[in-house]
Amino acid sequence: MSTSTKPVEVVIACHTPERPVGRAVASVLHGNEDVADVLVVCHNRSAEEIAGAIAPEDRDHVRFLEHRDEHRSASGPFNAGLADGDSPYVAIMGSDDTLAPGAVASWLAVRRSTGAAFVITRLALGAAENGVPTPAVRMRRAGRCDLVRDRLSYRSAPLGLIDREALRRSGLRLVEGAVVGGDVEMVTRMMHEWPVAYDRFGPPYVIGEDASDRVTYVVRPMEVQLGFVPPMLESDWFRGAPLAARRAVVVKFLRIHVFGAVFYRQHEGIWTPQEREALARMTRRLLEAAEGAQAPLSRADRDLLDACLDPAVPAADLAALAVARRRHGRPSTILTRELRHLLDREAPLRFMLASLAVAQLPRLLRSRG
Repeated sequence: MSTSTKPVEVVIACHTPERPVGRAVASVLHGNEDVADVLVVCHNRSAEEIAGAIAPEDRDHVRFLEHRDEHRSASGPFNAGLADGDSPYVAIMGSDDTLAPGAVASWLAVRRSTGAAFVITRLALGAAENGVPTPAVRMRRAGRCDLVRDRLSYRSAPLGLIDREALRRSGLRLVEGAVVGGDVEMVTRMMHEWPVAYDRFGPPYVIGEDASDRVTYVVRPMEVQLGFVPPMLESDWFRGAPLAARRAVVVKFLRIHVFGAVFYRQHEGIWTPQEREALARMTRRLLEAAEGAQAPLSRADRDLLDACLDPAVPAADLAALAVARRRHGRPSTILTRELRHLLDREAPLRFMLASLAVAQLPRLLRSRG
């Protein structure tokens, strides 16, 4: 097969035959085959090596592309796959993930009803019934979504249906060589500038939990871990975005990327003076990029934010504060420092209710149907 014959081409990047790429391919070919073809990008491996991990009956229905670069990052092979085909729509997929039957057809249905250039897929973790409650879109939202009002920045990966022509016109790409956050600016800009919809009730994209070489939680220097942040903050499109959009993005960056990085660095020895200075510097840059972004954070979040900004705070206290902010349901994790921000869209109370709705409504509808 040299070209895609279906409306959607699913691009799977794979850097080793040890990954369960055969399972990923099968989930597209047996459950989404009416509307989707498969392109497997073999990253620094021969097509023969990767094909050997795919069931014999599936290999003839897969297009293979070899991509070689000096990076371990998946950005390179994904960029190669996104640029290579000619189908109207494209989707990217990790080699240890799967698509539930009917997922691609559901994306297309949402695309037809909304005209969206990017249809965000529903996510599940490990199994289709384990829904991931992001993005926390408005409860009654059935059409196009808004970056701010639907909290879209909490979805950092471009998973779902992408209009290939829109992608080519925009020139957007994943950051080559990035081991962390290589997709964040691309997808955030898509959700800011493109018509976007969320497939709230469709079959999910299921994130695999059994890969032995995931790098998501590897501890790296802060300048590497958060290296994708400064280029985005300094970009013309971000600096020209309305304050509400910049605030929404910065709040997400603080909660997920900054506070998450601290949480996974519990060992005090990690926090050298250089690392503490890097953390403080990055945190300040985020706050400077969007005035007032700290206002909707919980009191526990604000305590951790203050510690991130002050390298003199003992590392043990920093780590303890990162744990404390995850004790959800306590007053300190719900209330804001100033009560006038309690009902802010990004404040914990509304955010948690919206997240709960995203997680539970599809399950409730299935049980009733």
